[in-house]
Amino acid sequence: MKDSVAGKAETQQIYPPRAAVISWIFFDWAAQPYFTLITTFVFAPYFATHVAPDAASGQSLWGFATAAAGLTIALMSPVLGAIADASGRRKPWIAAFGALLVLGSGLMWFGKPGDTKVIAPLLLAYGIATVGVEFATVFNNAMMPTLVPPEQIGRLSGTGWATGYVGGILSLILVLGFLAADPATGRTLFGFAPLFGLDPVTHQGDRITGPLTGIWFVIFVLPMFALTPDYPARQKLRDALRSGLTGLRQTLGELPKQQSMAAFLLANMIYTDGLVSLFAFGGIYAAGTFNWQTIQIGSFGILLAIAGTLGAWLGGKLDDSLGPKRVIAGSMLILLLSIVAILLVDKDSILFIKVAPPAPGGALFASAAERAYLVLGCLIGAAGGPLQAASRTLLIRLAPKDRIAQYFGLFALTGKVTSFVGPFLIGIITAVTASQKAGMAVLVAFFVAGLALLGRVRE
Repeated sequence: MKDSVAGKAETQQIYPPRAAVISWIFFDWAAQPYFTLITTFVFAPYFATHVAPDAASGQSLWGFATAAAGLTIALMSPVLGAIADASGRRKPWIAAFGALLVLGSGLMWFGKPGDTKVIAPLLLAYGIATVGVEFATVFNNAMMPTLVPPEQIGRLSGTGWATGYVGGILSLILVLGFLAADPATGRTLFGFAPLFGLDPVTHQGDRITGPLTGIWFVIFVLPMFALTPDYPARQKLRDALRSGLTGLRQTLGELPKQQSMAAFLLANMIYTDGLVSLFAFGGIYAAGTFNWQTIQIGSFGILLAIAGTLGAWLGGKLDDSLGPKRVIAGSMLILLLSIVAILLVDKDSILFIKVAPPAPGGALFASAAERAYLVLGCLIGAAGGPLQAASRTLLIRLAPKDRIAQYFGLFALTGKVTSFVGPFLIGIITAVTASQKAGMAVLVAFFVAGLALLGRVRE
């Protein structure tokens, strides 16, 4: 009897104090500005329109660099995850790949407008930073099961995602409101002259997003390194490499027998592709439909991020009470209905009802069609956060605890390996039909397929 009690005590999980959990949550806050400032709203559009010879070639070059980084992440994530599981450590990997993020981001400052000589080094820096942030995220995610009991994983994931959105919002407000100015007026979104004497003509306000992202990451990731405990080292690197690769081969061999895990990874591959494409082309679609410029798109992005914050926080609570599978399904259903509704919104009509088009030089989001698009965009933002947060929760519930980083590597693989498919199909259909609506309509198929595959997952 005593032996039984002792054995039970030895196997009981001891979780770290609240400060350790809060410090872990701040990783999402630290990393999110890279996606908000660099890949979505500021630096990527700046590169395409001011560094590259023209916008079309700039979009193409940025796409090739993104694809190359995505392929590297897809191929290496499962291998590195397996090695991390065998070695037992997470923080050294986060530190190493975080250093790549800081290095690559910092070099983006040198991307001067019109200087074609910097294009290749700039794209290389972007690829290095992207690989760094994605791999660091893989190992940060793998720490989750050691921080809270299983019944609180959903709330932890949702809170982390919501906190990340808040960090992205504040970084975007900082840049648009105080640093990046319109070259024509010399004023920021808030009507100020740029801080630190940043030159609007040479787009120093856009370029500063690179170093700012690196500095932001270093400052806000430090609490995680200082206060969040890590696994102790179990094996030396060489032994971990051998054990990790052996374990990865075993996992891949067993995957066809794990029908729920296989169905979930396939569903994640499809709906993540649809979600990434939706976010990537939502601003472009709005610009083409309503002729939105930087201020409108940036403001739209801030509102979407706020909606995403609230959605992720609420989704985390629903995750714990209803389960991650229901949250994922509900989020996809909202996204599906929102896409269909967006396709029925034009500058002079809403759901086939004629409305007044936007007036040239009018107030921000003044027309009924713009406000309808804004509401639908916020629904997409609110559903996108819970979809991503609940997805990593469901993976934790399905994966063996001793191979969690390895499965997060597979999770990253499925999220990246076909990431080019959605944009490619949108581009092809848009070119053939000369219709943005027809191109965006292809995303309906991604969420329908994702819902169908999710139905085969058993928690």
